[in-house]
Amino acid sequence: MKNLSKIAGLAGVLALAGLPALAQDAAAPAEVIDKGDVAWMMTSSLLVLFMIIPGLALFYGGLVRTKNMLSVLMQTTMIASIVMIVWVLWGYSFAFGGGTSPFWGGLGKIFLSGVTMDSTAATFTDGVVLPEYVFIAFQMTFAAITPALIVGAFAERAKFSGIVLFMILWVTFVYFPIAHMVWDGAGLIFNWGAIDFAGGTVVHINAGIAGLVWAIVLGPRLGLGKENMAPHSMTLTMAGAAMLWVGWFGFNAGSNLEATANATLAMLNTFVATAAAVVSWSIVEGWVRGKASGLGAASGMVAGLVAITPACGTTGPVGAIFLGLLVSPICFFFVTAIKSKFKYDDSLDAFGVHGVGGIVGAIMTGILCAPSLGGTGFVVEAGTMGAQVFAQIKAVLLTIVWSGIGSLVIIYIVKAITGIRVSADDERQGLDLTAHGESAYHS
Repeated sequence: MKNLSKIAGLAGVLALAGLPALAQDAAAPAEVIDKGDVAWMMTSSLLVLFMIIPGLALFYGGLVRTKNMLSVLMQTTMIASIVMIVWVLWGYSFAFGGGTSPFWGGLGKIFLSGVTMDSTAATFTDGVVLPEYVFIAFQMTFAAITPALIVGAFAERAKFSGIVLFMILWVTFVYFPIAHMVWDGAGLIFNWGAIDFAGGTVVHINAGIAGLVWAIVLGPRLGLGKENMAPHSMTLTMAGAAMLWVGWFGFNAGSNLEATANATLAMLNTFVATAAAVVSWSIVEGWVRGKASGLGAASGMVAGLVAITPACGTTGPVGAIFLGLLVSPICFFFVTAIKSKFKYDDSLDAFGVHGVGGIVGAIMTGILCAPSLGGTGFVVEAGTMGAQVFAQIKAVLLTIVWSGIGSLVIIYIVKAITGIRVSADDERQGLDLTAHGESAYHS
């Protein structure tokens, strides 16, 4: 996404000077705010909120045991709510504050300083702008869903107060800088020429790596491998996955910032890549285990959505189908063989689907954007596939390192202040009652 800018009204100054309208147009064409673009971006912001609550909350909630259902709903809801407040107070400035640093946006927009109903944000088309408020709202939903994805790694055993403190620190020192580096015109990764149309690095790799760190530091759930930890409601999980798919059109097509042809490309790709990933996960699971499951189909759905996220605006539809077919077998391998071999308890596969799927999608973006493969073209200055793929790999590696080290440091800070894991007795009883004093279901 292009750098947010507040542009002075030159045409108004010229008018005060008494210059004719023709001279005004010749000197500086008036910026255009298209009502259709504004309506689409308002709708996209609501669609991304729909991804979090109820989509992600129900998707994750159905995957845990009955005694932890409400804890997942509460964690997801509280994380999103807190981050929305943080975003307005300092997050927006840290990410898009107009500073020249390659690593963060500065303090220029702290508490939304200088933002009014008349201030604007740039789009991908010169001279076409959005009201700054709608850009703030849209980016706010991205900031809210990203830390909520991490819940899938520590579900059923993390301490609520520790989660809240971690998320405030994590978005401040991990998410906001990565968002700036990738999507702001002054950002380091942006200037490498890496393509991340809607958040493969910023959202999915970022959250997936943080989730892996959480899973390793926390250790496995009590009784893992001995007790039945199957999802308590695949109905809720499938409903949540479907809501994610619907909301993802705001996530991907909304990242175009305008209701134009490129948004329709992102929309079509979000359909077909996801469909291909559902099919390929089911095929692999049927081959390996003898049966294709609803859990597998839902996992493939999310894997396809994750993989196409960075590529949706630059890949052709056939390339999107290829990416969907490719990502599910890789994610399946990680959530089964790799997780089992290294014995980390990524409860709901936040790393295995979001982290791994994001890495696959981000790297493949550099290949599938090739015009010869139906893509829209390379962005790097060299204009070659090799250079584009190298830029993508650099972006992936930086995100992994930044998120991995940052998350590890923050977890240990939080561990020292509040603790990060509930007691064994509380974990056995379930977090619904012990953390929130409620039960999801009454007999």
